[in-house]
Amino acid sequence: MESEPMDVYDLLWTNNEDVAEQTLEVPFLQHMQMGDLQADNYVIFTIQDINYLVRVTAMLKEMCEKVKVPENLKDFFVDRYKSYQSYANDTLEKFHLKGVEDIVPTEAMEKYLSDYQTVMEEEEPIYFAVALLPCAVLWLWLANHLKEGYGNAYFTWKKENAHGHPEQHYRDLLDKHLTTKEQIAKANNIFRQQMQSEHDFFASSLIE
Repeated sequence: MESEPMDVYDLLWTNNEDVAEQTLEVPFLQHMQMGDLQADNYVIFTIQDINYLVRVTAMLKEMCEKVKVPENLKDFFVDRYKSYQSYANDTLEKFHLKGVEDIVPTEAMEKYLSDYQTVMEEEEPIYFAVALLPCAVLWLWLANHLKEGYGNAYFTWKKENAHGHPEQHYRDLLDKHLTTKEQIAKANNIFRQQMQSEHDFFASSLIE
C-alpha cells in the first residue's frame, strides 16, 4: 500500500531539517546548552530579537491592511498580527523599552528583515505566511533539542520556546493555497531562505 503523500507543512520541514540540525550546533546555542554563554552575547542576541519581533509585527499589520481575500488568508494574518503585537508589547514592557528605533540590526538580522520585506512586496501573500513559518517551527524544535536543566541560566529560553502548535495555524492554510509543484517549489525556496537566516542569526551571535 502506498503511503499518504506528505502535506506541504511537513514537506517544508522535512526538506530543510538539515538547516535546523546545523543551527543546533552553532557555538551560541552550544554554549547556551552548557550554561557558560557570556551574558553580553545573550543580551546582544535578545536586543536583536526584540527588533525582529517589532519589525515583523509592523509587516504583519501591513499584510492585514493589504489582504482582503481570500477570507482564510486574511483571518490568518489578523490572528498572527494580534499574537505578535501582544507579544511585542509585553516584551517591550518587560525590558522597559519604548520602541526599537535606536537598535541597529546586525548584518545577519538586516538581511533577514530585508528578505521578509522583499517577500511582502514582491510575492503573493501566501508566501509571506511561508516566510513566517521557519521562526515558529525552528525555535520550538531547538528548545526541545537543547539539553538544559533548571539550574542552567538559559533554561528560561528553553522553557518559553518549548511549547506551541504552529501546525494549527499553518498546516491547512498551506495545503489550501499551495497546490501545484511550482507553488510548492517556490515555498520551499522561501522557507529554506528564512531557515538559513535563522541559522545565520544564531551563528552570528557568537563567533569563536
